[in-house]
Amino acid sequence: MKIEGYWLASGILGVTGSILRRVADSGADAVVTKSIGPEPRKGHSGPILSVSHGGLLNAVGLTNPGIDAFHDEVANLKDVGVPVVLSVFGNTVEEITEVAFKGEKMHPTAIELNLSCPHAEIGQISHDPKLTFEYVKAVKDAVECPVFAKVTPNASDVVSVGAAAERAGADAVVAINTVRGMKIDIFQRRPVLGNRVGGFSGPPIFPIAVRCVYDLYEKLAIPVIGVGGVSTWQDAVEMHLAGASAIQIGTALISGIDVFQRIKEGVQKYLRDEGFTDISEIVGAAGRD
Repeated sequence: MKIEGYWLASGILGVTGSILRRVADSGADAVVTKSIGPEPRKGHSGPILSVSHGGLLNAVGLTNPGIDAFHDEVANLKDVGVPVVLSVFGNTVEEITEVAFKGEKMHPTAIELNLSCPHAEIGQISHDPKLTFEYVKAVKDAVECPVFAKVTPNASDVVSVGAAAERAGADAVVAINTVRGMKIDIFQRRPVLGNRVGGFSGPPIFPIAVRCVYDLYEKLAIPVIGVGGVSTWQDAVEMHLAGASAIQIGTALISGIDVFQRIKEGVQKYLRDEGFTDISEIVGAAGRD
């Protein structure tokens, strides 16, 4: 799988095959499913979503139908025309390996390991390089398709975590997941989200994502897939310059499902105007001497 272009990020419109197909038809170069686990999961009680400071806080809690029930959704994407990346999670090494093994039989183009959801039990995995290595290595030993490791900005040293994923055989690192945060209602004097803590996404976290991508690109030999707050073509160019080979887009879909096409057109115009012929010429350019 060539890692390039603009992808649908996991957790946004990735629940059914029909909506994933619609996103692909709108211009996404690849689609990533919602994170799927070993068993059906109801997730957290509401409220699960709130607007805050120009971004979104969510505490969905990894709601999903379980890997066995998700088979038909992936099967419906066989002729979608773009790569399909299956996002999976598990609370233990054994769980995530089993889910990935079952998932590969659905023939996704790649598997993305969600090691970093900030409002679920798995949120601590990618804080720890040793745990990250164990999870990635186990899945790599169990499947033959490409495996991506999605890491958290909440870790004290995201580069060490990314390096652990690389040593374990990850084919790319996805950076970043949402930022751990919360919102308090000043009149009820209570947290707004049912889970109290959620994941913050959207434009306000973009500078954090850029910093993580930049740091990872400087130290890793495998590709970095950037995600976090990208909503315009200018954002996309900046993230490419930081080191992202491909970019995932999530919260920006609020502005319209045509966001992929709008970003692609803007980036292509930028490349022409600046004298470049291909995006690969600018990937990581901000870190070069």
